Amino acid sequence: MTDMVFGTTPARAGDPILPRWWRTVNKWALFCVLSLFAIGLLLGLAASVPLAEKNNLPRFYYVQRQAVFGGMALVVMLVISMMSPRQIRRIGVLGFAVAFAAIVMLPFIGTDFGKGATRWLSLGFVSIQPSEFLKPGFVAICAWFMAASMEIGGPPGKLYSFIAAATVVILLALQPDFGQASLVLFSWLVMYFVAGAPMVLLLAVAGMALMGGMFAYGASEHFARRINGFLSPDIDPRTQIGYATNAIQEGGFFGVGVGEGTVKWSLPDAHTDFIIAVAAEEYGLIMVLTVIALYMTIVVRSLLRLLKERDPFARIAGTGLACAFGVQALINMGVAVRLLPAKGMTLPFVSYGGSSVIASGIAAGMLLALTRTRPQGEIAEILRRGR
Repeated sequence: MTDMVFGTTPARAGDPILPRWWRTVNKWALFCVLSLFAIGLLLGLAASVPLAEKNNLPRFYYVQRQAVFGGMALVVMLVISMMSPRQIRRIGVLGFAVAFAAIVMLPFIGTDFGKGATRWLSLGFVSIQPSEFLKPGFVAICAWFMAASMEIGGPPGKLYSFIAAATVVILLALQPDFGQASLVLFSWLVMYFVAGAPMVLLLAVAGMALMGGMFAYGASEHFARRINGFLSPDIDPRTQIGYATNAIQEGGFFGVGVGEGTVKWSLPDAHTDFIIAVAAEEYGLIMVLTVIALYMTIVVRSLLRLLKERDPFARIAGTGLACAFGVQALINMGVAVRLLPAKGMTLPFVSYGGSSVIASGIAAGMLLALTRTRPQGEIAEILRRGR
């Protein structure tokens, strides 16, 4: 606890890897991730039972699967968090290549599971959503490009990162998966800003994204239906948004009680996209504020550590991962309270889903690795010495 309050001690040469990792890791962020996973299992005990009964499965079938996927995710997260920035860059680039190839193949071998968007690869015993695994790899490869462009005689890395971002956004929009496309574009804009992009260029890219959204509204019935539903002044109580809104109102400050909620019997995605509605109904505003505080702590603590980071790749990639993590949570909860159009995006570490929780573990592991305390001076000190 002393380390969590006063900070960690930089690693000493020759230390065993585990003690060195424990002294340098961002303990607040690690604690928050573990807490979110525990909350996800708690909510899954309520939210996934109706689906299990509907499919004639054991009552806690999906909770048990989530525990298995979560255990795998936590192991992956801890292993990755012990890596150096160079190793993070390598596994990120490799992961991006594999996930990108899978997304390219989706139109030919993918499935939509009746949801109107071809986002999954079905392997029979399990389904994989490649876009979830693409995000941490995308952040790593774009940060690599941008960091390389800062070197004397370096390549035009910022241009390469823009080409990569545009290609990924187009492929995701064609699924269609506008939620993930928006998240990828946002993470690129944040990293580009940190890498020193002019504000005019960022505004131009934002304008292009707005025009792309207008085009998608006219060309995609799936996209237009969600936008129209969001803009409508009336909420159909028989829709997912209607059920979720009513559940949040019913929960009040303290909730209706553990196991007493009813929205989980009406919402088909109560265990995934709308799990925060289950939390609000059964545990009230207190649980929702707790979840928000955990996500905020991860993002803020990570960004504060990255302010002291001297390595351009670690600084850019860490910022992209932290902001993407926080914004994904914001989008999920914003949809549930009708502040944003429905996007079909999970709540990291809380929503059910193997791809979601394992990909979140990879991203969190990379973020923990990039925010570990390393012997270095602060950026301001380095600049003063160079004068």
